[in-house]
Parts: sequence; structure tokens; C-alpha cells
Amino acid sequence: MYTSIRKQVVCVIPVEKRSAVRLERFGLEAVPADLRKTGWAGYFIIQFTFSFNAGNVLLPALAVLEGGLSFSQAMASVLSGALFAFILVSFLSLPGSVSGLPAQYAIRSMIGTRLGRFAASPIRSLISLYWFAVQTIGGTWMLLEGFKRFGSASLPFPVLAAGLGAVMIAITIVGFHAVKKATVYFLPFLLAGEGIIAYLYFTTDEALPASAGAYSAETGSAGAMMLFGSLVFVQYAAGVSASADMTRYAKSPGHGFWGMLAGNFAGFALTAFLGIYSAVYFSEINPFLAASRLTDSPPLLLIILTAAVLSLVSINLSNAYTGSFSLLNIFPSLGRIKSAVIFGAAGILLSTLPAVVTEAKSWISILGNLVIPLCAVICADFLVVKKRIFTEENLSQTEAVNKDAAAAMAAGMLIYWIVPEWAAPGFVSFFAAGVLYLILKLPKDRQWEKH
Repeated sequence: MYTSIRKQVVCVIPVEKRSAVRLERFGLEAVPADLRKTGWAGYFIIQFTFSFNAGNVLLPALAVLEGGLSFSQAMASVLSGALFAFILVSFLSLPGSVSGLPAQYAIRSMIGTRLGRFAASPIRSLISLYWFAVQTIGGTWMLLEGFKRFGSASLPFPVLAAGLGAVMIAITIVGFHAVKKATVYFLPFLLAGEGIIAYLYFTTDEALPASAGAYSAETGSAGAMMLFGSLVFVQYAAGVSASADMTRYAKSPGHGFWGMLAGNFAGFALTAFLGIYSAVYFSEINPFLAASRLTDSPPLLLIILTAAVLSLVSINLSNAYTGSFSLLNIFPSLGRIKSAVIFGAAGILLSTLPAVVTEAKSWISILGNLVIPLCAVICADFLVVKKRIFTEENLSQTEAVNKDAAAAMAAGMLIYWIVPEWAAPGFVSFFAAGVLYLILKLPKDRQWEKH
């Protein structure tokens, strides 16, 4: 399938002269074909490393602590929502791997130039900013916990958060290859940390069920399962508007697609398992913190805390990298590096506000209302209308505003707010917006083809 797609794609975008400086300078223009050398294994490592982090345990753990789900219910709920989202994310990585263009630029051909610049890109920027702050705050808390356990003096929270955020932005400014190398270096520490957490979980005598019904298969309701599956879907489906940013350097569409899908799902599955186990048996939302309290061994504590901090740094490399491209699509004159610096400054400022994490469920719901209808239209247009084919003609014939897309997005946002939580508003809004877009768009396209 991907070979046929590749042959049908012709995308001619002017490319600026390559700089001798090591900083990545490819912005909205295509990455040259001879620089696209990253295989599926490289993308698996990148996405696996991105997916395993303390920020991503929030919803799986909350499915137990707030949703009242049992271990098996919580796993089934969040894995189902995540898998569906990751499949869509992988498909929407194709425009990047076949053309070398960033996601936000490619999206212009799906919803219109102005709608892409002034609706899709601001929404994507806000989502990236939010999750950048969440991960930075989580990393700061872990560092403070480490200082406390080792009896060392610590810096004030805002200062430590700003410093940690600055390190992440510095790597992002260098570009994709710096991000790729960082994830390779982080992976051994992450695997070691995961192994130690699992060992402590299964060998401790201190584990107690979070509730009397924790072992029961009937603990939570079907509505709660739908709700948290929907919330997880909302969280990860947002990636369809940014996944092409990462696959611009893929060897082929197949390498990008399967590396993204396998890495994302494997990393999240492990994260969800540890988070849900921590919630069920220790009533703790953060598995790193839960495990660190089960041992007094300095070496084990150091590995756990190192893995925790690196896991948060790694995902933030993705947030900052894709978020800066969204900002660049709004203000093309900035250039990639300036947009990364501005995004970083905003992200660091937001990272000094812990309320960003404590109100996570509300923030995710609000952001979901904005991004889910947008993602539904993008998926419907690329997968059904364009039949997974991205060409130069798509860009050259792009209208300022795709009115059908705007109407479907507006309807999807309204539906998201109207549908009650127990009915999984994320799923309902996504399907409603996507179907409405196809109802409006397909008859017009068929009529145009006849003429």
C-alpha cells in the first residue's frame, strides 16, 4: 500500500540552501530526499521513549482512582482508546514521509490555508504548550523528591522547572537529529527504571488494594470505561495534526507508519500497566513515586528517579519540536529556530504553574473540544476524500477556507459539549464531525469530477 502511495505522490517545494551550521533549518519547506534515512526501528525507539513517561500515566491511573475501574477494566479501556488513536496518528504521518513537509503545512491542503494557519496551528500550539508544561512540572516534582530522599538542598520549584524546561528547548532548537540521538541515549535508563519498578511492585509486601473491590471484575461501570477510553483517545488523537513533523526524515512511508504505530502503542501499554498497578495497589497516581517509596537503596532510587526525569524530558522534546512547527505555520517569517525559542519561552513560563497538572482532567476535556473535531475532519479528508494520497496539486489548489471543514468542526465542538461524560463525548464528537464532513464534501467532489 505504501509503495503505491509513494509512487503517486509528486510534491515539488522549493528548498533553501543547506546550512553548514548543525542546527536544523528546514521549516515549512520539504526535507530533501537524500536526508530521509530514518528507518522503522529508529521511529520505534523515538516513539517508545516518548510514550513512556509520568505524564502519560495520569488518565490510566485516574481510571482507577476516580473512575472506580478494576485493573483489567482500566487496561482494556485505555488500551482500546489509545490503539484507535495511534492508528490514525500513523496514517496521518504519511504526508510527512512521502513529501518531507511538516504536518501543519500539509494540513493546509485539507482544511484550507487560512483555516490551517489560524485555527489548526493555534490549537496544536496550545496542546503542545499544555503537555510541555505538564511534563516539565512532573519532572520538577521528581527532582524535588530526589533531593528530599538524598537529603540534598533543592532550588525553588519555579527556578528548577524553568531550568529543566530550558534544557529541553535547547535540544529541540538543534533539531530532529538531536531529538533522535537523545531518545537513543535515554532508552537504556528508561528500561532499567521500568525493570526496577516492576521488581519492586512484585516483591514488596506493602501493596494494598486501593479499594475493597479492586480485584473485582465488576468494580466499574461500562460508562466509566467508555469515558476513560474516550479521554485517552482525545489525548492521543490530537497527534494526527503533528505526526508528519516526525516522519519527514523517514526512509519510506512504511518505515514511518509502522515505527510510529509500534513504538507509540508499546510505550503506552507499558506506561498504562505501571500506572494502573500503582493506582490499584498503592493508591498512587505516579508509579515512579510509588516505587521510590518501596526501597531505601540509594542506587535503586537513583535509577528510578533518573528514569522518571528522562522520560519526561524525552516526551517534551516531541512537544516542543512539533509545537514550534505549529507556531511557524502561523508566522512563517519567524523561521524554525526563532519559533522554537518563542515556543520554549512560553512553555517554560507555563511550567511554573503546578495547577496545570492538578486540573488535568478539565484541561484535557477543554483541549479535546477544540482538537477532536479538527482531527476528525483531517482524518476524513486524508483517508477518505484524498484516499491517502498527498500531491503537489493538493497544495496548489488549496482554498483559503474549506467551508465544509469549518462547518463540520463547529458542529463537532457543539456536540462535544452537549454529549454527557458517560456517553464518551470524544468518540461521539469525532465520528459526528468526520461523518458530517464526508456528507458535505463527497457529493461536491463527485460532481466536480464529472465536469
